[in-house]
Amino acid sequence: MMIPARHMPSSMIGRSSGGAAYGSSSALSLGQPNLLDNNSQHLQHALQQHHLLDQQIPASTAESSEHAHHGMIRGRDSMDPLGDEFESRSGSENVDGDAVDADQQDPNQRPRKKRYHRHTQHQIQEMEAFFKECPHPDDKQRKELSRELGLEPLQVKFWFQNKRTQMKNQHERHENSQLRADNDKLRAENMRYKEALSSASCPNCGGPAALGEMSFDEHHLRVENARLRDEIDRLSAIAAKYIGKPMVPFPVLSNPTLGAAVGAYGAHPADIFGAAELPPMRGVGGVDAEKQGVVVELAVAAMEELVRMARLDTPLWTADGTLDEEEYARMFGPRGVLGPMQYGLVSEASRDAAVVIMTPASLVEILMDVNQYAAVFSSIVSRAATLEVLSTGVAGCYDGALQVMSVEFQVPSPLVPTRESYFVRYCKRNSDGTWAVADVSLDALQGIKCRRRPSGCLIQEAPNGYSKVTWVEHVEVDDRAVHNIYKLLVNSGLAFGARRWVGALGRQCGRLASAMASNIPTSDIGVITSTEGRKSMLKLAERMVASFCGGVTASVAHQWTTLSGSGAEDVRVMTRKSVDDPGRPPGIVLNAATSFWLPVPPKRAFDFLRDESSRSEWDILSNGGMVQEMAHIANGRDHGNCVSLLRVNSTNSNQSNMLILQESCTDASGSYVIYAPVDVVAMNVVLNGGDPDYVALLPSGFAILPDGPAGIMHANSGVGSGGSLLTVAFQILVDSVPDAKLSLGSVATVNSLIACTVERIKAAVSGAGSSPQ
Repeated sequence: MMIPARHMPSSMIGRSSGGAAYGSSSALSLGQPNLLDNNSQHLQHALQQHHLLDQQIPASTAESSEHAHHGMIRGRDSMDPLGDEFESRSGSENVDGDAVDADQQDPNQRPRKKRYHRHTQHQIQEMEAFFKECPHPDDKQRKELSRELGLEPLQVKFWFQNKRTQMKNQHERHENSQLRADNDKLRAENMRYKEALSSASCPNCGGPAALGEMSFDEHHLRVENARLRDEIDRLSAIAAKYIGKPMVPFPVLSNPTLGAAVGAYGAHPADIFGAAELPPMRGVGGVDAEKQGVVVELAVAAMEELVRMARLDTPLWTADGTLDEEEYARMFGPRGVLGPMQYGLVSEASRDAAVVIMTPASLVEILMDVNQYAAVFSSIVSRAATLEVLSTGVAGCYDGALQVMSVEFQVPSPLVPTRESYFVRYCKRNSDGTWAVADVSLDALQGIKCRRRPSGCLIQEAPNGYSKVTWVEHVEVDDRAVHNIYKLLVNSGLAFGARRWVGALGRQCGRLASAMASNIPTSDIGVITSTEGRKSMLKLAERMVASFCGGVTASVAHQWTTLSGSGAEDVRVMTRKSVDDPGRPPGIVLNAATSFWLPVPPKRAFDFLRDESSRSEWDILSNGGMVQEMAHIANGRDHGNCVSLLRVNSTNSNQSNMLILQESCTDASGSYVIYAPVDVVAMNVVLNGGDPDYVALLPSGFAILPDGPAGIMHANSGVGSGGSLLTVAFQILVDSVPDAKLSLGSVATVNSLIACTVERIKAAVSGAGSSPQ
């Protein structure tokens, strides 16, 4: 039985093209052994019908078989060197003649021969140009293109299919070549790494690395240990340059694991650096690696200069503790450590010494701990921060500690600008047992305006827990913004000089010794009955003093506004919002401050202002009532250094419960009288040993400074004639709502209050005898 072509299975239908076929002759011979021998004409007719049907496949059927065409053409491309040319014309051949159904054609009539035509060059160019713009045309675009080129839409579709396949094959060949090149490169790099690992050596002992037997942590420690050794060698060379002593070789620790873990910190610094030790730097972030060597070399040189300046006397230093600039240039060179003085700056240098009641180790800890440093010197330091710790020291102490700091120095007056300095602080224990802490400015690296030349202190141990401190201050600053009445004080070096540092340190050491007393001295009177209550009251007073000093200066963090037309001289006001601060009452706080000259010595002004019996002469808020001292805590050797709890016996019933906490302190550089109203209930908690940090305070008070160097009297009776520079500052809660707006009436009230206080003080001291003595 004969099978018509359109009903034959696809596996039995062959294709006359010379390319890959859908079926094979072997399959036909196995399925129908007599078909080729007896019915060749029918088979040829069936093949013709199949070819014509293939040319007239509907669009949906052709699209579904697109992937099969792609696979066939890719295989043919790999075998036929003329594949590219075939792809450019595949699916673009025209067949002359019409398709004839096999049922209507005479079996004895031979089909007409088909004629194939390639696309013209114009048609190919047009379709190439369209392909660049749109590789996947839709039916509408294909019909439009076929009409313009005189082709069938199906021919256009096949041409685009083959063109896409051709581009895909070219892209794949390009990717394959790139991947092959990358693979070769990685293989070569892998071989190099294998060769390097096979010859690797241990950085600690120089032997084979044996990475397969070493943990990751151990390997990391060995690498870090090698880096630290290189750093020590470099620092040793720098130290030897300034010491002039041979360097002791780095000791090899007996336990390699311990050596890898602790590095150079396991050895005593004297074994590494001789007399000038510098442990390896670590934690470097703000100062990059390129500048570390410069910082270390600068710190070592500054330490050497500071120690020499602290130990030398005349002719380097004059009798009043000022520096002879010519002798300094002769001894240390005209350039010094920081080089020549910058244009527009003036030099200030001073030295002073004192014996304080504190051990050298405790003093070093205060100077190297930024929080203790800012608390002890709260009258001089308004803000302080440690920016980077380059070394924490060795042997469990600050010996060799090196850190970068930023500090803002202040004078208790809004008329004197603060000085912000960026410097490195280096602590070292010398071979004779003395300690030295040296600062030197890093303005050459960061461009800070205030230059701090080698400054600091030399600490020598004294009997019975005392220490002798020699302080050196050497700076270069621009003082053109200082108010005229403070010019003489600042230019003499007393405002920021060594005398003020030593005075503040001695006073604070006495204060700390008083706070640490285990029993209540007989000089203490009043309602204090326990050592815990005494310590709490001293802690509360310390916070009050720090708050006052930080709020009265011309710090860059403050925005003062000068009031015009007032009775007082240059009254400045500033507002603060207090929110969620347990140490301040919530609301809007108004700060008001002014500074003026008094024609009386600082001691007379101090005694007048601290005496509770004369308080009613200047304190407007006491309403003329008598003031009684309920508690008294001696706070140092000087009788004027004390903390008092005062009660105002006012005729006004609303003020019957008002208490005043007051601290008065004085030293050779200046004096303070600071006070704040406190609540009776809160103060009872403090006196019983409770936490004083939750007592709300708004400190006010006075800062008293000399108007110039002692013993230098000017011919006139103005500033510099032995008088006082008095700063009056008030803090008043003007509104208990933090978001409320400040009214002009509140500002006017505070302005009137400070102006009236100033006039009362002037009248009182003038009546007591105003001529300086």
